[in-house]
Amino acid sequence: MSEMTQSELLRAISEYQFVAVELNLYLDTHPGDEAARADYLFYSEQLRELIRAYEAQFGPLMNFGHSPTDVGDYVTSEWPWE
Repeated sequence: MSEMTQSELLRAISEYQFVAVELNLYLDTHPGDEAARADYLFYSEQLRELIRAYEAQFGPLMNFGHSPTDVGDYVTSEWPWE
């Protein structure tokens, strides 16, 4: 996760979220597939790291208590679509 731009981090987060959801759905129907479970755990951890890196640099991705932040920083920061 070395020095990525905001848009690069958002894209990587989206990609890893997609993979994690797809693996989760697959594991719903194939719970005994240990390779898929290992992949899911790997991509989930990578996703957490990407989110941590994004929030450390650019602020929270989610509101309602999912991302710890000072409310003032959240309100005055640039929004993702700006």
